Amino acid sequence: MGALLVWATRGAAQRHVRHVTPVPPAAATGLVGEVYGQVEAEFGMLAPPVALHSPDPHRLAAAWTILRETLLADGLTTRLDREAVAAAVSAANSCPYCVDVHGNTLAGLGGRHAVDAAGPGGTRLRELTVWAGQAGAPAPFPPEQAPELIGTAVTFHYLNRMVNVFLPDSPLPPAVRGTARQAMGRVAARLLGALARGPVTPGGSAGLLLAAELPADLAWARGRPSVAAAFGAAAAAFDEAGRSLPDEVREVVSAQAARLPDGGPGLHAQDWLDGAVSALAPEHRGMARLALLTVFASYRVTPAVVAEAGLADDGALVGLTAWSSMTAARVLGARMHAAGRLGGAVGGSR
Repeated sequence: MGALLVWATRGAAQRHVRHVTPVPPAAATGLVGEVYGQVEAEFGMLAPPVALHSPDPHRLAAAWTILRETLLADGLTTRLDREAVAAAVSAANSCPYCVDVHGNTLAGLGGRHAVDAAGPGGTRLRELTVWAGQAGAPAPFPPEQAPELIGTAVTFHYLNRMVNVFLPDSPLPPAVRGTARQAMGRVAARLLGALARGPVTPGGSAGLLLAAELPADLAWARGRPSVAAAFGAAAAAFDEAGRSLPDEVREVVSAQAARLPDGGPGLHAQDWLDGAVSALAPEHRGMARLALLTVFASYRVTPAVVAEAGLADDGALVGLTAWSSMTAARVLGARMHAAGRLGGAVGGSR
């Protein structure tokens, strides 16, 4: 069944993605081919949230590396725990595509009812859901679990933004509604739950990217070597994409992102966005507008916003949005870690 699922879902990676054209599986070579092979073998299908990165191979490898070593890899926490965090972060970021996927996976693992049920299992998942989705919530786990759980949260703060920019609202066809949609959801839950039960050995993504020192703002990852190695290498790859942007664009986006999770006054108003980019050279304002929307309101990125950015090709578009998304995710992860240090336990971010 696994081989059939891989074959059947390959087309979705092409059909679902907007703004860029992913590398077709049959044409994937080099780093792209290596990542695609790992994704299909260990995730069970060529997931569009990963495949959308393929016009920029190093950012593809970085996105897969952090996803694999947090959500998928076996560790001190359960896949059920990590799916609860993924679903809660996705809901907080208004990412309906990821809510569908990870909510169904949670249900397929038996966790949907456990979140609301009485008893130790339900209590644990409810507390993780609150922690992941609300700013300042106390952490329901010991410090040694922080690399996996903060790592999952950071990964989904990143992926939610990319998915909102490049994918539709749901992996399910929009024409399917009502009871038929509910039935498809139940089938998806069983399938995703079965896939999520497979073992994944930590550290399997090592070698996709050059090893790099873990930055100080990712210090929460240090307690788990495979997670620390993944985020060190991935951070270097995302920073490389940022260095291709004009200095003034990078500086204004970094300064504004430091205001997360609260954002700026009038964030959803056009005058806020126009004011934030007004001091930049005219030819750079479109890039900065796209980057800022990716950080603060990724669901507002439209084809017109993408076109105004004036980027050279699909790889440049993936690189800009990937750097912007990870800039936001790193700020939020550092806030979670700082709240934990101040409070004596790992704290919340949003």
